[in-house]
Amino acid sequence: MKNLSLLLLGALLSAAPLASRACDICGCFMGITPYDNQSGLSLMHRYRIFNGYQALGQTPHFFPGGARPFFPSPLNGDNGYQHDHHDDPTDFEAFRVIELRGKYFLSQRVELNAFVPYVMNTSQINGRQLNAAGVGDVTLFAGYHLIRAIETAGVQSRLIVGGGLKLPTGEYTRLNDQGRRYPLLNQVGTGTTDGFIYANYIGSFHSFGLSVNSSYRRSTENTFRNSLAPSTATFGSLFYRLPLGDNWQVYPSAQFFYEKTKGEMLEGQLTGEHAMNNALLGPGLDVYYKNVSLNTSFQLPIYTAETDHPASAGRLVVSVGYSFKQTKYLLHGKS
Repeated sequence: MKNLSLLLLGALLSAAPLASRACDICGCFMGITPYDNQSGLSLMHRYRIFNGYQALGQTPHFFPGGARPFFPSPLNGDNGYQHDHHDDPTDFEAFRVIELRGKYFLSQRVELNAFVPYVMNTSQINGRQLNAAGVGDVTLFAGYHLIRAIETAGVQSRLIVGGGLKLPTGEYTRLNDQGRRYPLLNQVGTGTTDGFIYANYIGSFHSFGLSVNSSYRRSTENTFRNSLAPSTATFGSLFYRLPLGDNWQVYPSAQFFYEKTKGEMLEGQLTGEHAMNNALLGPGLDVYYKNVSLNTSFQLPIYTAETDHPASAGRLVVSVGYSFKQTKYLLHGKS
């Protein structure tokens, strides 16, 4: 199953299968990526870390002391934690998500997607940690395959356009021991309904390929009149296909990620909190065996705009998925 997210929609790293292979299996695997027209399920883990104050020349660390890539520390600093930065080099913000993802193709050109996240956020400031975990905001979206030139050998291309909603299903009213509400980005939900649109182009020439995905998002206010400023994100992937026998395929890649937002808002005004203008670059590796996939990527910052918050220090994604050999569609019958 192709590894998707709000910021990585449709950008799995793979290339065009051989024409003879596609004919042998009656179209089930036709496409630029394995199973790119197949319904499926996947489980993804994402780790995003911010550390080090750029204005002071502090070096960001991908694993700063006290940060864990998969699960937060059991220690919690509810009593005495304050979201008040004083340039402590041990400060960090870690955002982890374990996400169940489902994709269903209504037809060869129409796909429906649902993401259900379990969120684990950690903020350490001035030596005190604040941890929050729970079911987050569910995302629903649909995509239409505007260009689907995939059933040829050599040059192939696909253009997907779509949009969707992030729903306010996660808790956003969690309080500390003193009865004060956690900061917005330490909550497991935002309380806002976000709308987004995206476009994803994937093209390949024999075993080489390129995927570019861009998205734009806007959010409503929650009951506290908190919201996030409009944001944009772009993901690019340059990939290569390595076939290993009849059942195995491996796809190494170089991945680029760019994000920009002016951060949090209160009563319609920017607060100056968590503004981001970051670019990251790193390797990826996807492995497919029959209907099972393992997708990985790792990126480090190559550009970070200066703010008074810890700087972007990197991003790690690991996903496992299972795709169905879909030959029939609810709309338009058989493939």
